[in-house]
Amino acid sequence: MLVSIPQALDLIHEKITPLDGEIIPIEYSVGRVVQETYTAHFNLPRFDNSAMDGYAVKVSDAGSTVHCNQVIYAGDNPTMELKIGQAIRIMTGAPIPKGCEAIIPIEEVTLDQDKVTLPGHIKMGNFIRRAGEDIAKGTTYLHRGEVINAYSVASLASQGVTHISVTRKIKVAIFGTGDELRPHFEKIEDHQLYNSNSPMFLTRSKELGCEVRFIRSSVDTLEALQDSIASVLDADIIITSGGVSVGDKDFTKEAFTNLGMQIHFQKVDIKPGRPTVFGTIGKTAVVNLPGNPLASMVNYELFIRAIIRKMSGRADACHATLTTVLGEDLKLKGGKTTALLGTFDGASFIPLHQQKPGMVSPMQKAEGMILLTTDITELPKNTPVKMIPLRWELYAEKSVDLMNR
Repeated sequence: MLVSIPQALDLIHEKITPLDGEIIPIEYSVGRVVQETYTAHFNLPRFDNSAMDGYAVKVSDAGSTVHCNQVIYAGDNPTMELKIGQAIRIMTGAPIPKGCEAIIPIEEVTLDQDKVTLPGHIKMGNFIRRAGEDIAKGTTYLHRGEVINAYSVASLASQGVTHISVTRKIKVAIFGTGDELRPHFEKIEDHQLYNSNSPMFLTRSKELGCEVRFIRSSVDTLEALQDSIASVLDADIIITSGGVSVGDKDFTKEAFTNLGMQIHFQKVDIKPGRPTVFGTIGKTAVVNLPGNPLASMVNYELFIRAIIRKMSGRADACHATLTTVLGEDLKLKGGKTTALLGTFDGASFIPLHQQKPGMVSPMQKAEGMILLTTDITELPKNTPVKMIPLRWELYAEKSVDLMNR
C-alpha cells in the first residue's frame, strides 16, 4: 500500500492517541504538555496598586501644592483615605489608598519638606495597575495541549499552583537490524559497518523529550528479531531501521506482523525513504525506517516527530511550514515526490548539493526541508517555497498543505 505524505500523516493522527498523565512540581514541568486547562482562582494583580515610586493624588489637585506626611510600602495594608489637598508617598507595587485617583512619579513633582507641588495636568488612573488587568479571576491562562515554558511557570506560580498535570514522558525503544551493523564502540572488520542510525535516533528522541532505550542490533534471523521486539513491547514507540525492503534476510516487517502488528502503511511516496512502515501493536506505535541514514532521517523528521507530538497530547500536533524563497536555481529529475534538505539563513532556503540516501554528513548541515511534487523539474532562484524547519519547532493545530507545487 503506497500512500502520499499527507495520507501517511493523516493515518498517524488517526491511529495515535495521547498518553496518560502524571502530576509533577511546576519547577520540573518546562517542556512538558499540559493535560488540564487552568483557570485563575483570583485576580492578578489581586488589588489596585502603584506602577511607580511616587505620590497618590487627586486629579483636581493638578498644579497645586499639597501636604504629604504618610507613606505606603509594598506589602502594606493601608487604611487611610486620601483627601483633596493631600498626597501620600507610595512605592511600586503598594496598594493604592482609598480615594486615590492617580499616581504621579517622584521625578515629576517638586518637594519642599512635607509640601509637594504637582504637575499642571494629571490623568485619571495614571500609573495605577488595576486588579485583574493581567489575569482576571475565572479566565483561562493555560490551555490543555500547550507546552509549558518558563513563563507558563510564572503564571502558575502567580496563582499559587505548586503541581501540574502533564502528559507522561514517551517511552521509545530503538534498535537496528543487520549482521553487518556493529556498535560504534566496537572495532570492525573491513566488510562491516558502524550502526549510525540507532545512536542518531536515540539522541534525537531524547532531544524531543522522550525516555529512550537502546536495544543492541539483532542478528538477521526471524526468531532473534521477534525476541528483540517482544522485549520492548512496553514501549510507546518502537523504531527500527533497515530490514524493510525485499532482500532475502529482511525479516523486520514479518517479525512485527507475527507479533500482532496492524500495518497502516508500508510504502510512502517520497524520495528518499519509500520503504517506510507504520503500524501498531496494541497502543505501541511501530515505525520501520529505511536503512540508508539520510533516508531514515527524513522519514524520522516527517513521521516520528508527528507521532511524538500526537502522543504527547499537544494541541499543535500537525507540521507547519515557514514561507521563504530559494537561495539558488534548483533542477530535479522529477517524476517522484521529493524531500530536499537545505540550510536556512533567515532569508532563503539553499538546498544541499550532496544529499544521497546513504549519506551521513548532510544531516548535520540541514536546517530545513522542502517537499516537491512529482511535476517539478526546475525552480528559479527567489521562487517562494514552503519549508519545514528541522532545528526548531513549528507546528499547527490543523493540517496544512506541506507540498510545494
